[in-house]
Amino acid sequence: MVYSLSLLDKSPILDGETAVDALQRTIALAQTAERLGYRRFWLAEHHGFPGLASSAPEILVAHLIARTRRIRIGSGGVLLQHYSPYKVAETFNLLAALAPGRIDLGIGKAPGGLPLSTQALRVQHDPERERSFEALLAELDGFLANSPHANDPFAGAQALPKPPVPAERFLLGASPDSARLAADLGWRFVFAGQLNGDPKALEAALDAHAKAGATELPLLGVAALAAATAEEARALTDQLRVVRVTLDNGQSVNLGSEEQAAEFARQAGAASHTIEIRRPSILAGTAEDVRRELDALSARFGIAEFVIDTPAAATAQRLASITLLAGDAPALAA
Repeated sequence: MVYSLSLLDKSPILDGETAVDALQRTIALAQTAERLGYRRFWLAEHHGFPGLASSAPEILVAHLIARTRRIRIGSGGVLLQHYSPYKVAETFNLLAALAPGRIDLGIGKAPGGLPLSTQALRVQHDPERERSFEALLAELDGFLANSPHANDPFAGAQALPKPPVPAERFLLGASPDSARLAADLGWRFVFAGQLNGDPKALEAALDAHAKAGATELPLLGVAALAAATAEEARALTDQLRVVRVTLDNGQSVNLGSEEQAAEFARQAGAASHTIEIRRPSILAGTAEDVRRELDALSARFGIAEFVIDTPAAATAQRLASITLLAGDAPALAA
């Protein structure tokens, strides 16, 4: 099966760097991805993490469409629970009017930050009027389509400007519920395999997606690193770990270090917490090794497009990795 390759970037800040350095690298990566034939370049959203510069993907999208010519640019994704659906619709309608046919709107559900950052983002939210993610997404969908859903309290409000080609809509998730919600609204579904590499979870989500009547093939996010030799790739990835912190209230979050896990628990006011160290799911090896695994995933699950995330610890090797992976037909399928 022929598939496309796309990229997800978090703008990681290496030791001794500034955010300026990280953002300049993001610009260079987007331009390189366009030259190599990647289909999309997405920006993640994170809050309160000193090692990441990607706190406002919509601003980076606006900058990158001015620095590229053809590649689709988008969010991967906007964390909708923090924002007004109306404002998100206005922002991405404006971006789509600036670059018709090139804008992607990816929506995510996770908080995307440490507890104090989440509280600061939601300082004006009224807990008594808290709305479900599903309700927020349906409202956003209505504003984007200029056709509010039934019982929408804001029917009649228009999210302008109306672009000639609307932003393409994606829901990022790792559960059957997210897959069904995407299908119900007619949004494309992206399984976040870079966060959950369990094949059973992927199979369950994609099965729910198909049974819900989805008409578009799903996308799959993967963590991947290609190097000149398999030994080099292993050396770059074998020491990577994911730290899963579980609070006494049952909340669990994946973080990058034990220090981040302890800080998350402190900010959350947890009386106690536990930490589990996990090996992340990463496709690593030569370009041929990684493409062989992508071929197998595409054939098994019907994946038409992969969104590749390179681990932050391998940022310095990322340009070489995406160049190696683009050396064959899949990256040019777009």
